Amino acid sequence: MIKSLIRRLIGKSDASSRPSLGQRVSVPVSAHRIDASLVDDRALKVVQTLQDRGHQAYIVGGAVRDLLLGLRPKDFDVATDATPEQVKALFRRAFIIGRRFRIVHVVFGRGREHEVIEVSTFRAYLDNANAETVSGNERTAKGELARMQHAVDASGRVLRDNVWGPQDEDAARRDFTVNAMYYDPRTQEVIDYHKGFEDARKRVLRMIGDPASRYREDPVRIVRAIRFSAKLAALGFKIEARTAAPIRKSLDLLADVPQSRMFDEMLKLLQTGHALASIEQLKGLGVARGIYPLLDLVVERAADPFVSAALHDTDRRVGEDKPVAPSFLLACVLWSDVRQAWQHERQHQAPIPALQSAIDQVFDARIGDVSGRGKLAADMREIWMMQPRFDKRAGHGPMTLVTMARFRAGFDFMRLRADVGEVDEALADWWQTFSLADESEREDMLAQVRPSNSPRTRSKSTDMAGPVVISDEPPKRRRRRRRKPGDSPNDAGASSV
Repeated sequence: MIKSLIRRLIGKSDASSRPSLGQRVSVPVSAHRIDASLVDDRALKVVQTLQDRGHQAYIVGGAVRDLLLGLRPKDFDVATDATPEQVKALFRRAFIIGRRFRIVHVVFGRGREHEVIEVSTFRAYLDNANAETVSGNERTAKGELARMQHAVDASGRVLRDNVWGPQDEDAARRDFTVNAMYYDPRTQEVIDYHKGFEDARKRVLRMIGDPASRYREDPVRIVRAIRFSAKLAALGFKIEARTAAPIRKSLDLLADVPQSRMFDEMLKLLQTGHALASIEQLKGLGVARGIYPLLDLVVERAADPFVSAALHDTDRRVGEDKPVAPSFLLACVLWSDVRQAWQHERQHQAPIPALQSAIDQVFDARIGDVSGRGKLAADMREIWMMQPRFDKRAGHGPMTLVTMARFRAGFDFMRLRADVGEVDEALADWWQTFSLADESEREDMLAQVRPSNSPRTRSKSTDMAGPVVISDEPPKRRRRRRRKPGDSPNDAGASSV
């Protein structure tokens, strides 16, 4: 008993707490009725290549769940008994990635059209009692971890999980029953060890094993539970009460998860087409605060008209298979902070340097040190810095602005501002028309607005941080053009984001 107590205190569990390995059940096509045409050809090729070389290989995880529900999966993962090195050797473009969890990315196509099939090796189920323990974390114990295959920290959080095993153990170490099924596209059978097929029919999201222990092994499962429940809520799925119960008590465990990983999980929560549903799930589970500071801010501001419009727009675009960028959504969430800081900084310096300083302050305070910060910061900065420029429709400024690589993102941002009344709707319509016009039409549009934007008249921004004057070039270099006879002001047309 004393030994068990010690193990619990340091995050190690008794053998009795490990989940059951379950019983293998083969579900035939007559029962599951998966439409084979929904299976991605590239995932099929990966499975067939592995099987042809004598390996076990299955489509696994969320893709199987979605197929059972009649949905076309957006991502396909493959599980196999082949080691990462064996998988890599079978494909021309395959890359072993990860330290905590070594997997292989098999890449098809190039550029924006490329597709990645993620291939993982069957993992052995090893509870914490059989794992090596380090006193630090991913960074402080990097040297120790380099030689370990299965390691946990003092709280029981798994830092390494690279011990290969049989399929039944691999199923036991997965998180939710509906994500722990295997589909063989050749035989069309579904392999189920933990009644995932039954839970899919009952619309239940249930953790394999003891939920509190599984959250301790990987606290990010808390976020995954919320994300899956939000995604599947429209289909009637609910989190099992036993699975939901430890979530609030386990929030403190997230403090030890690397910030970069939490940032990535937050983006998955907000950019997979179910941002609004995810926020409702967070509130419903009583965890609207405490998961990640920036996520707390998103939830807090979700009712703000501008942020709400951005979240709606993100969900819409994902639903229409259009690309979304984290820089755009976060720029919307943090826009009020930028405006406030800008107003303060303008008391001490010129408007544009003040805006740059405000952006630096907000980014440091809200984003912090996360992976990919440099590009994220550059994209968000460009979106914000464009906003005053939309007020200037004279000289060569509009011609230059419309050719910028991030113009569309900047315009969409301004369009949302117009939708909530922060910017004149006519201004947004003008830029919509201008961006779609040819060079001659653009010259005519500039000629029509030039009298009201004469270089002798200083223009004001539209209620962002007070009056701002932005000059794209010295007035002495500008040349007035005579208005063509019969010209009339441009009619505002409908725009779409």
